[in-house]
Amino acid sequence: MSDSSTLPPARLRPEAELARDALSAPVLARAARLARWAGPDTRVDAGGGLVEEQLPAAAEQLGLNGDDAAAYASEAWRIAVDTGLVEITDEEAGTVAAGGDLALLTGGSPQDVLGVWLTALEAVLADASVPDLDDLVDAMAEGGEVDLSSLDWDPDAESEFLDGVLGNLYLLTVGEDTPGDAPVPLPALAASVIVPSDMGEPSNEVLEQVSDAMMRLDDQFRLLEPVGLVEYQPVDEALMADADEEPAAPVDEADVTRYGMVRLTPLGLYGLRARLLDAGFEAPAVGDLADKGADALLDGTAPFPPAAAHAETELWLAGRSPLDAARELLAAARGSDTGAPLRRLRCQQALSLVGAEAEPALREVLDDAELGGLARVWLTEHGARDVPAPPQEMVFWLTIDTVAAQLAAEGNSEELRALVEGLARQHSGFFDTVWRVEHPATPDVLEAMGRLHPDKKVAKEARKAAFKARSQQGG
Repeated sequence: MSDSSTLPPARLRPEAELARDALSAPVLARAARLARWAGPDTRVDAGGGLVEEQLPAAAEQLGLNGDDAAAYASEAWRIAVDTGLVEITDEEAGTVAAGGDLALLTGGSPQDVLGVWLTALEAVLADASVPDLDDLVDAMAEGGEVDLSSLDWDPDAESEFLDGVLGNLYLLTVGEDTPGDAPVPLPALAASVIVPSDMGEPSNEVLEQVSDAMMRLDDQFRLLEPVGLVEYQPVDEALMADADEEPAAPVDEADVTRYGMVRLTPLGLYGLRARLLDAGFEAPAVGDLADKGADALLDGTAPFPPAAAHAETELWLAGRSPLDAARELLAAARGSDTGAPLRRLRCQQALSLVGAEAEPALREVLDDAELGGLARVWLTEHGARDVPAPPQEMVFWLTIDTVAAQLAAEGNSEELRALVEGLARQHSGFFDTVWRVEHPATPDVLEAMGRLHPDKKVAKEARKAAFKARSQQGG
């Protein structure tokens, strides 16, 4: 995933709702409870962790019991320190006090709360990239230092692997090809970062790598669920049993959910988008353009999938009167640059959401060479009377503009192929006339028609017309 590409827009929940989710996430809730519990008698060690003798009281405060209670309490305390909910006032004495950020959880804005949660998320993500503690203990060399080579662990590579997996999970969540709330099978997610896109049937070696990645991700998602990033159904323990052990109950080998299922939460979507933005990615959110001008709307939604562009446009229109919105959109749609045809297509799509009150704005541009065609289409579709017939040159200009916009939006799609075939079939002598259209995209459109039309004779006519158009424009 290149940081120069624009990702599909995310549909975020309101910040107040996300802040409530953040406060209820177990990791942050426990950290906040310990921060409020800490007092003058609380002591920490040189690393800022609670001293061992205070861990039972901390675990009791959190309502934890069992063999792992002290470990969970220690983790919650560390998150409290990392997020600024607790401050170490005297390192030598090991004393602490409530941190400045603790008050933000009750008296701050939703953005303040989410800022604290994002810090907690980074701490948990760092933990998720560290090998199992048992492996670390086994790898301790003399002198108390960790021998990373014996772990076969590269911290940067491990972090990059997890970032890649989460990036793909983000894309699956915001994309329009799959429902955003559908859980993703863990094998598919692991394969997305292991199996090359151009590989047909994965080799046994690659499949083994996918299996190893699944087990790593199973551990990592178990850590990431309590911070509120994901909802996770772990890998069935029976799958990890020794081959000679009898399963406790009959199992369905075809049940993909046994291999782990993960879903990004609304809070997780917010968190990953924030991380992508920090990393330099273009990661828009629906609603970002609502208070911008029409030029920003048309240019900004140009790469959006249709449903996202529709949602963004509806939010933009909600803040304007239909007539003012139509005039602003039409003014922004003008231009002869390479992006202009797609802007006009987005303008036409936006205007389809505007009611009859916008009619005066459309009538004002009936004689405009660039806008007169789409204005007539809108007026006709809205049942307006006395819509003048377009001159032939306007019809052909609009045809070139429409195909150019479709090329920019979809490339050589099946829909565009059908459009090209229909144009050539409906207009006799189409290519004898269309090459004369004074539109900057005329040569490129005709070349595309030559590529797309299945009839060799028609395709040849299109290429000849493209040559004439390019010569006319001095190309």
